[in-house]
Order: sequence, then structure tokens, then C-alpha cells
Amino acid sequence: MAVAELMNSSLRLVFEDGIDEDSGNPSFKTKSFTNVKGSTTADQLYAIATAVAALQELPLYNIERNDSSDIIEE
Repeated sequence: MAVAELMNSSLRLVFEDGIDEDSGNPSFKTKSFTNVKGSTTADQLYAIATAVAALQELPLYNIERNDSSDIIEE
């Protein structure tokens, strides 16, 4: 049986940076925080993200958690 072993977790905040003049599509900037503990809950990450976003000039568009796992056989 195979299992997933969490290796890395990161938090990424996506901010609106206006509209691209050439394409007319929205433009975004990101800030990433690596080495997030795997046991950190979604509520905890949301609280951190909104606190950090309040210190930024650009409006917060999205909050993302990116996990990376190794798949191993037990």
C-alpha cells in the first residue's frame, strides 16, 4: 500500500496589481512563505494571511496553501 509523506508546505498570498494594458487581463503579484508546519490549520493560515495582507498596499485576491508529498510504499 502506498502512502503520502508530507515533505514541504508553503503559504502563498496573491495580490491584485491592476490590469495589463496590452491584454486587458488582471495582473497579480505574489508573496510566498515557505516551511509552513504541516499541522497548521486552514483557520490559522487564513488569520496569518489576512494579518499580512492588511500591511500591504495591494488588495488580497487569493490565499493558497501548496503542499508537496513523497509517495512511498509501506
